Amino acid sequence: MYGFVAPSFTYASPHISPEELYGTLFKDVQNSHIFPDSKTFADAIPLEDPVLIIERYHQEKSDTEFDMALFIQKYFRMPLHISSDFRPDTSVTTSEHIGRLWSVLTRYPENQERGGSLIPLPFSYVVPGGRFREIYYWDSYFTMLGLKESGRVDLIESMINNFAYLIDNFGYVPTANRTYYLGRSQPPFFSLMVRLYSEMEGKKVLTRFLPQMQKEYDYWMDNGGQDAEPFSAHRRLVNLPDGAVLNRYWDDRCTPRPESYREDIELAQEAFEKYNVAPDALYRHIRAAAESGWDFSSRWFDDESDFASIHTTDIIPIDLNCLMYHLEQTLAEAYMLKENQECSNLYNDKAKARSAAIQTYFWDESKNYYMDYDFKKREFTKAITLAGAFPLFFKLAPKPHSHYVRGYLRLNFLRSGGLLTTTNRTGQQWDAPNGWAPLQWIAYKGLRNYNFHRTANELCAEWLGLVEKEFKHSGKMLEKYNVSDTNLIAGGGEYEIQEGFGWTNGVYLRMKNKKR
Repeated sequence: MYGFVAPSFTYASPHISPEELYGTLFKDVQNSHIFPDSKTFADAIPLEDPVLIIERYHQEKSDTEFDMALFIQKYFRMPLHISSDFRPDTSVTTSEHIGRLWSVLTRYPENQERGGSLIPLPFSYVVPGGRFREIYYWDSYFTMLGLKESGRVDLIESMINNFAYLIDNFGYVPTANRTYYLGRSQPPFFSLMVRLYSEMEGKKVLTRFLPQMQKEYDYWMDNGGQDAEPFSAHRRLVNLPDGAVLNRYWDDRCTPRPESYREDIELAQEAFEKYNVAPDALYRHIRAAAESGWDFSSRWFDDESDFASIHTTDIIPIDLNCLMYHLEQTLAEAYMLKENQECSNLYNDKAKARSAAIQTYFWDESKNYYMDYDFKKREFTKAITLAGAFPLFFKLAPKPHSHYVRGYLRLNFLRSGGLLTTTNRTGQQWDAPNGWAPLQWIAYKGLRNYNFHRTANELCAEWLGLVEKEFKHSGKMLEKYNVSDTNLIAGGGEYEIQEGFGWTNGVYLRMKNKKR
C-alpha cells in the first residue's frame, strides 16, 4: 500500500500501557519520587519478563532493606535523552547545524527498542529530541517543512507512511507511538502532510492516502450513531443549533497520564478540594488538553491563574476546527481525483458548512478577533491566544477580519523575539512569555496569505534572530523560547526545557528560505 514492504513486529504485551502492565509496581514507582520526570519510568525497558519482575517486586517489597531505586535499576534500563552525546559546532551556520541534526534525530525500524512502551514503526522517522524519544503527530508536520528544505523527501515519505500505518492499525494517529498515548490523538495535521508531500510528488498522493484521511475524519466525527440535541457532545464532536457540528479535544481514557502520573493525581486532589471536580472528570480535561498539544495553557482554564480550573472538554477550539476544515477540503479534492463526484460534493458541502460555523462561533465582534467557544456556557472563553491566527493560515478569514487579526497580532502578541502564545503570564509553558515554532509558522504564513508582508517579514526577522542568537550562545535548538526577553531562557511546564528540536529546526529552515 505504501510503496515499501513493512517488516512484521511482535509484541510481548501488545499495546498495553505501562500502568496497566505493571499495576501496583508502576504506581509505587511514580509516587516514590525516584525520577524527577514521570516519563522516565513510563519509557523504561524491562530487562526480564514483566510478569517475573512483578512477582519479584511483590516478594521483595515488604523486606525492611528493600530499596525501590536499586530494584528498578536492577530490572529496567532507563531511556537516554536524544542528542545527549551530540556535540554541536557553533562555528557553523544554524542551517548547517540543523542539517547535521537530522541524522541524530532519525530513528530506524531495525534500531527501535523492544519490550517497553514504544510501538515500533515500519519506516524511519524523526523524533523531536530530548525526552521526546518517539514520533509526535503534530510536531512532525513542522519538522517536515525543514526536511523538504533539506531535500529529505525520503524521510517525509517514510514519516507519512508511518502515520498511515498507525491510522490503519488504530483508526487514528496517537499523540506519539507509545502505548500510554493510545486514547488520544493530536491536532490533525495528516492532510497537511499529504498536501506537502503532493507538492513534491504530484496530486496522486491525495488519492494514495485517501483511505487514511477518510478513516481519520471518521474518528474525529464519531457521533455515537445518533442525532443529538444542540449544545450536546459525543467524544470529539459537538452538536450546535441548525445542524452545525464542530470539534473539541477529548481522550477516551479518564485516568492519570502514565507519563505525568504523580502530577495528575496531585492536581486532581487540588481540583476536588477547590471546585468539587471528580478526579475522572479532571483527568479527562487534562488529557484533552494534552491532545491539543498546548499542554498546558491558561487557554484551557476557567480561572486563568489556576490549573485546577481546567475544563478543556467544554471548549470548542478555533485551531482544531480550521484543521478539520482543511481535512474536509482535501477529502473533497481527493474524491474528485478519484472521479467520485458524489463524495466530493459531500465534503465540499461539509467544508462550506464548517466555514460558516467558524465565523458564527469563533469571531468575537467585541474584540475583533477569533476566540475559542465554551459550548457549556454558550459564550466565548476569556483567553486571547495565538490560535486566533489559524483562520488566516487556512484562508478562512474574510478580508475585514484579516486586518483586525493582523492588528491584534502586532499590538498584543509581537515581541522582540517573535510572537507570544497567549497574553497571560501563568507559569504554564504555553503562555507568555514563551513563543513556539509551530505557531510562529502558522501566523507567518497566515500573514503572507493576506499580503501582510511587512508584518510577516518583521515576525520572521525577530524569530530567526532569536533562534540564531541562542544557537551561537549555547549550541542548542530549543523546543520553545522566551520571546519577551531574549536574554532569558523559556520556562514553565512539567519538565525542563528540551533541546533537539524537530519543529524548531523545520520552521527555522522554511522561514530562513522565505518559503510560503
